[in-house]
Amino acid sequence: MDNKYYIVSGDILQDVVKKVVEVKELLHKGIVKDITEGVKAVGISRSAYYKYKDKIFTVSEGIQGQKATVAMLLSHKAGVLSRILDTIAAKGGNVLTISQDLPINNSANVVITLDISSLVVDVKELLEILLREENVLKSTIVAIE
Repeated sequence: MDNKYYIVSGDILQDVVKKVVEVKELLHKGIVKDITEGVKAVGISRSAYYKYKDKIFTVSEGIQGQKATVAMLLSHKAGVLSRILDTIAAKGGNVLTISQDLPINNSANVVITLDISSLVVDVKELLEILLREENVLKSTIVAIE
């Protein structure tokens, strides 16, 4: 599986992929209330939306500071989140927001949005580094701007 990230011109993308982005934008702006309404509005199936929704992101043009949102599943043990934050800082990331759910079944979901403009590694490599941290069960990119 190719896990590299590319920036490509939208005119080479399949229409269905562009429509997935359109659904995400409609949801984000509150124009549609849910995915079902969004896919109907743009004319794609729910399965097509779910197939591509975590694979395509838009990039804002002309921005200096970039942001990424990362979701992680962490074991519920003391110091785990602190080590994650230290690792992000050591790689040049600047944490902007943190949201942590209550632990269930001895693990907790954590969503971190960070400024990646000064990272000394790419985002994919940062995720791989975080996954190697003890008690990090899962790590995925939610969005990149």
